[in-house]
Amino acid sequence: MGCRCPPGLKRGRRSPQPCFPRRVPSAGTDAADNRETISTATSELQALPQSCSPIPRTWLGRMRPLGALFLAALLTGAAAPWPDEPSRTCFFQMLSGGDSFFCRGDLEVIYPELGDVGCSYIPKCHQYRERISREWGSPRVRYPQADKNKKYVLMLVDPDVPSRANPRSRFWRHWLVTDIPGANLRTGDVKGHVLTDYVRPTPPPRSGYHRYQLLLHEQPEHEAITLSPEERVSLGSWAMESFVKQFRLGSPVASTQFLTKYHQD
Repeated sequence: MGCRCPPGLKRGRRSPQPCFPRRVPSAGTDAADNRETISTATSELQALPQSCSPIPRTWLGRMRPLGALFLAALLTGAAAPWPDEPSRTCFFQMLSGGDSFFCRGDLEVIYPELGDVGCSYIPKCHQYRERISREWGSPRVRYPQADKNKKYVLMLVDPDVPSRANPRSRFWRHWLVTDIPGANLRTGDVKGHVLTDYVRPTPPPRSGYHRYQLLLHEQPEHEAITLSPEERVSLGSWAMESFVKQFRLGSPVASTQFLTKYHQD
């Protein structure tokens, strides 16, 4: 039986859990920042069935020992961290409107701790924006519908350089891999011919949110895909559409994006 979220919560994407608080941006505020909700007191959270927990199911097993310690503290009269001491719980806001239309085909982009960040904002809590920009390496990219007998081309680009309002240097090429076996994509293992090494998302200060777009194309058989000498010199102002046309890649079979901004903004 699917989970039913209490009033004021909406169901997460792809699975019956988690449930995300619904928040309406107020007038005169940054709508994107209002989409990021952090509960600073555990008492603010509603009691949810397990399948609707704001904590991903894969984390529930790790929480059981903490529950045992909490019960022991109650039985022994020791001070408990709830509800007197606040906790910080991150809630991840999915993209909406035109930004959500880019997400097609159930392409998953998986970072440590965050899981699949496709079609979502990277929250500032727990230093996630800083870690994705300075610490974590390339994500796992999974496409369950990949044909085992085909090869694929994966691109990661930023179309908002130097900013979304003034993208004069689009597209910035962050990652380009060809000849990826379909069997590998089914498990999230991106192995192929790397034309551009992975470059972490690093939005400049005060440039607002940047879109980081992943596009997956089927690779035509017997097609040797390369970058020109000029393309290899620079990552910015890449003529992605011309590249796609030159090598007859056609429309992407799947695409997704996530949004983040400078970690101190």
